[in-house]
Amino acid sequence: MDLFSPDDAAKPQSPKAPAPRLEKAPPAAAAGASYTAADIEVLEGLEPVRRRPGMYIGGTDANALHHLFAEIIDNSMDEAIAGHANRIEVHMGADGYITVADNGRGMPVENHPKFPGRSTLEIIMTTLHARQSTQPYETSGGLHGVGASVVNALSDDMMVEVARDQTLYRQSFSRGKPTTGVEVIGKVQNRRGTTTRFHPDPQIFGENAALSPARVFKMTRAKAYLFGGVELRWSCDETLASDDVPAKATFHFPGGLKDFLAARIEGEPRIVDEIFSGNSGKPGTHGAVEWAISWNLGDGFVSSYCNTIPTGDGGTHEQGLRAALLRGLRNYAELTGNKRAAVLTAEDVLNYCSVMLSVFVREPEFVGQTKDKLSSAEATRIVDTAIRDAFDHWLAASPNQSSKLLDWAVERAEERLRRRKEKEVDRASATRKLRLPGKLADCTQSAAQGAEIFIVEGDSAGGSAKSARNRASQAVLPLRGKVLNVAGATREKLAANQQIADLIQALGAGTRDRYREDDLRYDKIILMTDADVDGAHIASLLMTFFFQEMPKLIDDGHLYLALPPLYRITHGSKVAYAMDDAHKDLILETEFKGKKTDITRFKGLGEMPYTHLRETTMDPRTRTLLQVKVLQDRDDTKSSVDRLMGTKPEARFEFIQENARYVTDLDI
Repeated sequence: MDLFSPDDAAKPQSPKAPAPRLEKAPPAAAAGASYTAADIEVLEGLEPVRRRPGMYIGGTDANALHHLFAEIIDNSMDEAIAGHANRIEVHMGADGYITVADNGRGMPVENHPKFPGRSTLEIIMTTLHARQSTQPYETSGGLHGVGASVVNALSDDMMVEVARDQTLYRQSFSRGKPTTGVEVIGKVQNRRGTTTRFHPDPQIFGENAALSPARVFKMTRAKAYLFGGVELRWSCDETLASDDVPAKATFHFPGGLKDFLAARIEGEPRIVDEIFSGNSGKPGTHGAVEWAISWNLGDGFVSSYCNTIPTGDGGTHEQGLRAALLRGLRNYAELTGNKRAAVLTAEDVLNYCSVMLSVFVREPEFVGQTKDKLSSAEATRIVDTAIRDAFDHWLAASPNQSSKLLDWAVERAEERLRRRKEKEVDRASATRKLRLPGKLADCTQSAAQGAEIFIVEGDSAGGSAKSARNRASQAVLPLRGKVLNVAGATREKLAANQQIADLIQALGAGTRDRYREDDLRYDKIILMTDADVDGAHIASLLMTFFFQEMPKLIDDGHLYLALPPLYRITHGSKVAYAMDDAHKDLILETEFKGKKTDITRFKGLGEMPYTHLRETTMDPRTRTLLQVKVLQDRDDTKSSVDRLMGTKPEARFEFIQENARYVTDLDI
């Protein structure tokens, strides 16, 4: 509103007065319009709802349209949770009408004492905030006297039947106004409760707007899961039925949310087999909580409810859940001596987590009229208190599964820290040219196709390899000693390791989900270590690194093992190379039988003349390479890698005990 007097605006300016700041008066002033009491419009009854439906149901889109059904069925659920009803029936017609009936107490129909000549039923359906003067339910999901009247305002046709005291009453409405009075239909036996039938107004939602049978069906079924004490009966016209929507169905789930969650995640592989579920308090009473949680490898979700109302945007009850799970897993880590869990956050624990959470709170507070987010502060404490002890007991009861869950959560945390570290590195080097590790002897060709990099052990081996290589297509990166065992290292330790950093930088393709095949600088990555036990150990550590940090590099066929010989056998001008003792004995028996030979044992690649190294190990025409592949299921392979290379020595000890009997020749 412009606080500007039209008379002042039209008043002529004095010749000596300064030029006005406004070159032109507002249009209303120029037209000489008046501003009186008659210009103030007073919206009566439910007209504000029709003018601004977004203030009450969030808009006029499909979500808002289905919100009408939610408000009506929530009123019936309030009756059921309070113990006054045990059955709710929902019918969807091909004509777009929805009917919701319960066997509760039924709305009062007698005249309201404050509004002589008007029934209480009419007041409830046509007046905002009409509700029982005393608390009707200990917990309620309705809009506190708003829901039914809002649905009435946004429906072009609504009919309410009340069966009360063995008498059936009926009243009809349209767009928020009664079209009939309360009619006495007659006596009824074995019937009680409220039946509401309505049709959304096309003037509000559009001529082509229609409720989705599948969505209404799912909303109906969900209510049965949320309160095991009620039976939901669904029906629809045959023309609306489909593979996903039966013409008739009955839902009654005494198992509650656990049954609901098990149905939703059926067939998905789980990180831990058991669903963590439980409840606290009597459903429908203040402070009652029910939950079901599964850690599985499908798309995680959190479905939360307050007083059976879905809270799609979460809120304070979800904060309590997050706090309880995080604290519980950290406490379990402390009990088991797992210091890596100090980096855990709630996001790490809830990653890939499927959650169903229901809480009942007296007089809940929501953000916005559509109740998508709970803001009641006490809900955090209620949920945290209910779940905390139960989660501690659940973890203690299944140590194997709990350890598996903890290890998985820690991996998520370390992965998060690694991604953050890589982003920081990316930002720091975004404007810099490629800077390769100082010890890398790169090849001269720029194309990755046909290029090779030999990863060798130590500067001595690096010196021999650099002399033996083809400079055009072969690069050499010496590493110092045994590389980090990434299977047992934290993400911080991995990020701080210079050898690993040099290796990642030399390859140029990134790691894990940031790995980019197109950025890989070499076609073949060849691990070239000494032909002894130490060399095999280093090769195992490097393969573990690639399996964990660059699995796609292995899948795409880029990783190889070089096979340098351990022995050189000569007789006159005849030369042969042996890979190990058994191979040496075989060569002596078959190629040099009875002849005097000169046998040289290479102490390492650094002791091998570069001409011999080139001939036996690096020249593509004469060398032999082993390609590294994952032949079995990746999860099984990961389990083996964790068992043999991870942080738990007892797993390796168990493996040795199980397989020691197969060792037939031990060279000490």
